[in-house]
Amino acid sequence: MNLTTRQMRAFRYVARTQNFTRAAELAHMTQAGLSILVREMERQLGVRLFDRTTRAVQLTPAGKRLAPVIERVLVELDGVTEEISSLGETVRHTLRIAATPLVSSDLLPHLLAVFRQKLPQVKISLQDARLEEVERAILDEEADLGLGFFFKATPGLTRTSIATFQLMRISPANGKKRKTESIPWSALRNDELIGLPAGNPIQKVIDLQLARQGIRNADVQSVSFFNTLISMVESGFGAAIIPTFAMAACQRHDINTDLLMSPKIELSFYRISKRGTKDSEAIVEFVKLLKERLPSMSG
Repeated sequence: MNLTTRQMRAFRYVARTQNFTRAAELAHMTQAGLSILVREMERQLGVRLFDRTTRAVQLTPAGKRLAPVIERVLVELDGVTEEISSLGETVRHTLRIAATPLVSSDLLPHLLAVFRQKLPQVKISLQDARLEEVERAILDEEADLGLGFFFKATPGLTRTSIATFQLMRISPANGKKRKTESIPWSALRNDELIGLPAGNPIQKVIDLQLARQGIRNADVQSVSFFNTLISMVESGFGAAIIPTFAMAACQRHDINTDLLMSPKIELSFYRISKRGTKDSEAIVEFVKLLKERLPSMSG
């Protein structure tokens, strides 16, 4: 036996009105169609649910036994459906982002301000975290959109490149800031370089290129975050190599920036999401904004 919600609703309309014509009007269907649903239900149950006469329609004992059960089922179903619909509406109007620290502090605030002007009804949530914590937030559904330099695919996640950033050298300006120039990697031979920990994916790319250039830098000072690295450079601890996505942060410090050429190394900046999930309207619009604005924020 497999009663459908259409059958149960038809039964409830007839039970409430005790009239097939009125019940059909309330159900917004023909009387013949409603009668078919009730007859199918009776056939499946093997009993009559209504006594029909030319003057009245009354519930049989079986119908009276079934009526409160059908009522409870439909009330609960309608309640849950409304609740789920409300949750869906909330999801459509929420933007939950997890991103690495410098992305969160220097790239996203301006973009989120622009986004909020376009879609003021969307509630924005920003979580700044390490790369692995961003991935975990997406997998645990604590965030819908992750941003950062994800060099390797992670099971359960999809990643999409939305921008590329070039590597650059930053060095102390000592009060003599100048415009960004281009230099070859060979110009780093005389620099005392500081950087991120050796296990950092970006640092691995940098170290590989330094090795190809025959540049060795013993006892390298390393820090975990780009903002700390930039401040260390400004304070005279050495030069560093970082992606141009940090350009906005660099401009607030007394440091000079030089694009590294020969070769030009670019890193893909990714968005990640949980595999199998569908982007909400808010996510679609924000990713569109990212693709439009990110390239201009690296120079």
